[in-house]
Amino acid sequence: MALVAARSKSVIFVKRDLLRFLANGTIVTEQGNPPSKKRWRKGKEKKPPSCTDDVSWEERLADVVTPLWRLSYDKQLELKQQNQEKILSQLSGHLSGDSPVRDKLSFPVLPVLPSPVRDGYRNKSTFSVNRGVDGNPKTVGFYMGTGRKGNIVCVSGDHLLNMPQKHKLVARCYQDFIRLSSLEPCLLFHTGGHWREITVRTNKEGCTMAIVYFHPQSLTPAEVAVHKAELVDYFTQGPGSVCQLDSLYFQESSMTRCTHEQSPYQLLYGQPHIYEEILDFKFRISADAFFQVNQAAAEVLYATVRDLCVPNTEEDGGQTKAGSTLLDVCCGTGAMGITISPRVDKIIGIELIEQAVEDAKHNAALNNVLNCEFISGKAEAVLPGLISQLSFAGRCLTVVVNPARAGLHHRVVRALRNQPAIRRLVYVSCKPDGEAMRNFKELCCDPNSQKKLTGEAFSPTLAVPIDLFPHTPHCEVVILFER
Repeated sequence: MALVAARSKSVIFVKRDLLRFLANGTIVTEQGNPPSKKRWRKGKEKKPPSCTDDVSWEERLADVVTPLWRLSYDKQLELKQQNQEKILSQLSGHLSGDSPVRDKLSFPVLPVLPSPVRDGYRNKSTFSVNRGVDGNPKTVGFYMGTGRKGNIVCVSGDHLLNMPQKHKLVARCYQDFIRLSSLEPCLLFHTGGHWREITVRTNKEGCTMAIVYFHPQSLTPAEVAVHKAELVDYFTQGPGSVCQLDSLYFQESSMTRCTHEQSPYQLLYGQPHIYEEILDFKFRISADAFFQVNQAAAEVLYATVRDLCVPNTEEDGGQTKAGSTLLDVCCGTGAMGITISPRVDKIIGIELIEQAVEDAKHNAALNNVLNCEFISGKAEAVLPGLISQLSFAGRCLTVVVNPARAGLHHRVVRALRNQPAIRRLVYVSCKPDGEAMRNFKELCCDPNSQKKLTGEAFSPTLAVPIDLFPHTPHCEVVILFER
């Protein structure tokens, strides 16, 4: 596709390298051909059926969890490309002062980079416990229906394309276990019961971690210990040993969700962590650590972010840039910053969750990365002072942000916008049409004293969509902002 003129020489190199990357086969689809540029038309494809009595529960569930499962992968990519261009045209329309016009883009949006793995790609799955289609309250799977209507049904996910076979096996075994247990499932907290959902995590080598969630209700610790022992015995000596678990965790909680600090994850069996590799770096995965759910596509994502943050230009040969610092905001367990670390002098990560920061520090040490520092705290509290300190020291600042769907706090956007030392900012978003769009507009709008956005505006110069979630409409997008 034609690219508009780059605003800087470094962007020219990034675009050239990305396009060469595409030309060398990254965008080749399952049929071996580049995706067609023709628009996907709903009328040309078989529409998913509505939830009527003649549609199986399995099909209904697939239509909810993986809505694009009926389309070829080519068609999925076309649909995602169209959707990303439509979303980002809103930003172009805002910057031009015009009403958003479909496909009217003021900056290039590259073709969606496909996932190298399309089926069974998820490395983390959480299965619920509830009443099944046959009425059995000890059914493990995924919810259909709503509590408000009182029509919740739990359906097995054995047929879902994005789930690996190992996850399905663990879920089936857990269902067998709780059906053998004398304890009831916890369907609603106020009605009693104990056995709740199970989370399964795996790596590309097949190592498997299972985390069982349990409501103690009025049981004593000694009584709970009996059922924990039965759980361990089932998965290590009994029928569940077929799962070959490397780790079995247990969390007691009377809350729907809680952190390790609120209720510690108890290691009942095996190793405390599993490990995964991204771009030749090794990362520790704890029971509650965030990690991209698609390892193969995560490599594509991190390589793209790395090349946009610090272009591997012909002049520098990809060598570390003296005095350069990368701020990794919402850094999680440090994976993104660590993969970029060879190209910069210093990495500083900021993350709210303390356990994630501990994992990030461990991951840096594990990979012998010595130029990374990780700070625990709210980005809106830490960032303003940190940026001022670094700019005063004469550091050349580049920023990568990877926030949750809620986007960046307005004080974070203000700190980034008002710091002239930041010339390049890479924003990673899984939902660009949500709160992230507000962030984009505030980064790029004219100076506004009322909003305390007084710094020079950024401009979007390149967007790269990446498919981390085949068979679903979701898509990650990486946007380069410069000034």
